[in-house]
Amino acid sequence: MGTWIAPSVIERELYEAKTAGDWPAYFDVLARNQLYLAQHRSQVDARPDSTFFHPTPDRMLVVHTAGMLPAPTAETVYEPRRLRWFAKVWAADDPAFLAVNPGSPCEAYLTTTPADLARWRAHAEAAPGVGLPEGRIHALFTGGPLHGPVAHGLAVGGHLAVTNGEFWNSLAHHGSGYRHERRRVEKSWGITDRAEWLSVLEMLLRAEAVSSVWEYALRVRRVLAADFAGPVDTEHWRHAAGASLRRGAERAAEPKLTADGVTVAQPRPAAEVEGEMAGVNRLIGRIARYEQRFRADGLLPENGWVRSVEAWDIGRASQMARWGVACRYGTVADAEAAVLRAGEAARDTYRSWEEFSAGYSLARCLHFDEEEFGTWYTTSLGTHLTLTTDPASPWLNIPWT
Repeated sequence: MGTWIAPSVIERELYEAKTAGDWPAYFDVLARNQLYLAQHRSQVDARPDSTFFHPTPDRMLVVHTAGMLPAPTAETVYEPRRLRWFAKVWAADDPAFLAVNPGSPCEAYLTTTPADLARWRAHAEAAPGVGLPEGRIHALFTGGPLHGPVAHGLAVGGHLAVTNGEFWNSLAHHGSGYRHERRRVEKSWGITDRAEWLSVLEMLLRAEAVSSVWEYALRVRRVLAADFAGPVDTEHWRHAAGASLRRGAERAAEPKLTADGVTVAQPRPAAEVEGEMAGVNRLIGRIARYEQRFRADGLLPENGWVRSVEAWDIGRASQMARWGVACRYGTVADAEAAVLRAGEAARDTYRSWEEFSAGYSLARCLHFDEEEFGTWYTTSLGTHLTLTTDPASPWLNIPWT
């Protein structure tokens, strides 16, 4: 047992406490982490507000900690519950034992007398929180890829994994449980079935959800930087963007020869074109001010600038692939194919983890922050710094190319 590698820090702490005979510490670990209970998916779908106990023939109720969850199957799903919840709902005719991670070196078979339930409640009340802490890097030491192309594609979703307090490399993903994950993708994305999940996933992998106007403005600067082989000042950038919009409007009004003959398009109203130009000018100012702050805070290097905001879609695609598994809208094979594509898309557009992160952060701030430099900004900055400096970060252990 001395060579056993625990799947995550949770099971390692349980194993260490058990080996030391420190059962109060064992209960402390249980109290601050979710315990996952197997459920028949058909029952959950039919009665989404109910949770069912399915004891073994020898009167044990099996629960797993997050790192010990079995691979997802279509028929069985898992719901997380706190130790406090078990202490509250346990009835006299319920199973005699709560079996934690049975069959593993960190297993325990806990009796369920009234005195035991009181003990569970005491540890639960003293627990500082529940679940993996948000804002930190969490990994599966076994059961999830740590190196190679699949790991790279999963690490592309690092911003969301750190923000949400999830294992960054859990391809066979359960997340926060079947019900929670389904509610999340329905509320945020309108996804209620496999077809909708596949549609959104494809949109993200193609970077079609992020604003085309943001990407247009950044593309103009990329072209200028390539042409002039150096930094592009804001006024030059604005002038070039405006000229490009004007030329585009003029070309759209030129006669075109088609199979039906010559088609003459109506020119766009000047006020409409001028309005677009003014909007892009304001956007360029916003981007320039964010980049100035990014450089001051270490999110960009001195004289650095953001190449593209496609990273926001690509990073969300990596996570969406895993969410689909947790919701049972997709299989692990589906998710693997998607995260591989996400990794390839990221490498096609960016040259480093740092460049990718700056693009992701800019898009997130443009969408949510409104130049307030509030929580949306500070969480993006904090996650970037964690992923680029923590020795446990996949970004420091997986080569970009």
